[in-house]
Amino acid sequence: MPLGNEPAKILQNKLSYQGRKFSFNVDRIELPNGAIGEWESIHHPGGALAVPITPEGKLVLVKQYRFPTQGRILEFPAGTLEIGEDPAETIARELQEETGYRAEKWQKLGEFFLAPGYCDEIIYAFLAQDLAKLAVQPAGDDDEDISVVLMTPAEFEAAIDAGEPIDAKSIAAYFLARKFLE
Repeated sequence: MPLGNEPAKILQNKLSYQGRKFSFNVDRIELPNGAIGEWESIHHPGGALAVPITPEGKLVLVKQYRFPTQGRILEFPAGTLEIGEDPAETIARELQEETGYRAEKWQKLGEFFLAPGYCDEIIYAFLAQDLAKLAVQPAGDDDEDISVVLMTPAEFEAAIDAGEPIDAKSIAAYFLARKFLE
């Protein structure tokens, strides 16, 4: 996704922190219009997400514990891109690891910024169809607390309407996929 052709000028880097999955910076910058200010930003390699649908028309979601929210969030399977990895490879791997399903048919739905006010992360969304359950159940990553949830599209929309804890990337990707689910 093009990020535009008017980058800001970094006048001073005040703080940098490199974490396991992303970096955090505090910079004094000059915007393209000449305004000067201090910005905090997170630099992230991007992520890939699948809206998986079973042959019976059920959405495959995960309920995952997220430390920042201190609770479980309903979301579609997703994962962080490894350096140099194609988003389609990332999500094929994550779908299997998180849900125990493999998809035979993939369609790119689009891509979008997750939180552009403070982060450059781009989510690459895919529709995953012709799902097959793997014989061996996924082990998942050691640092994850995940359970698989199957829902109809109507049940998922009702959960959104009811204000259940659902992450924004899943809601956005669902609405990109909805035309294919009818």
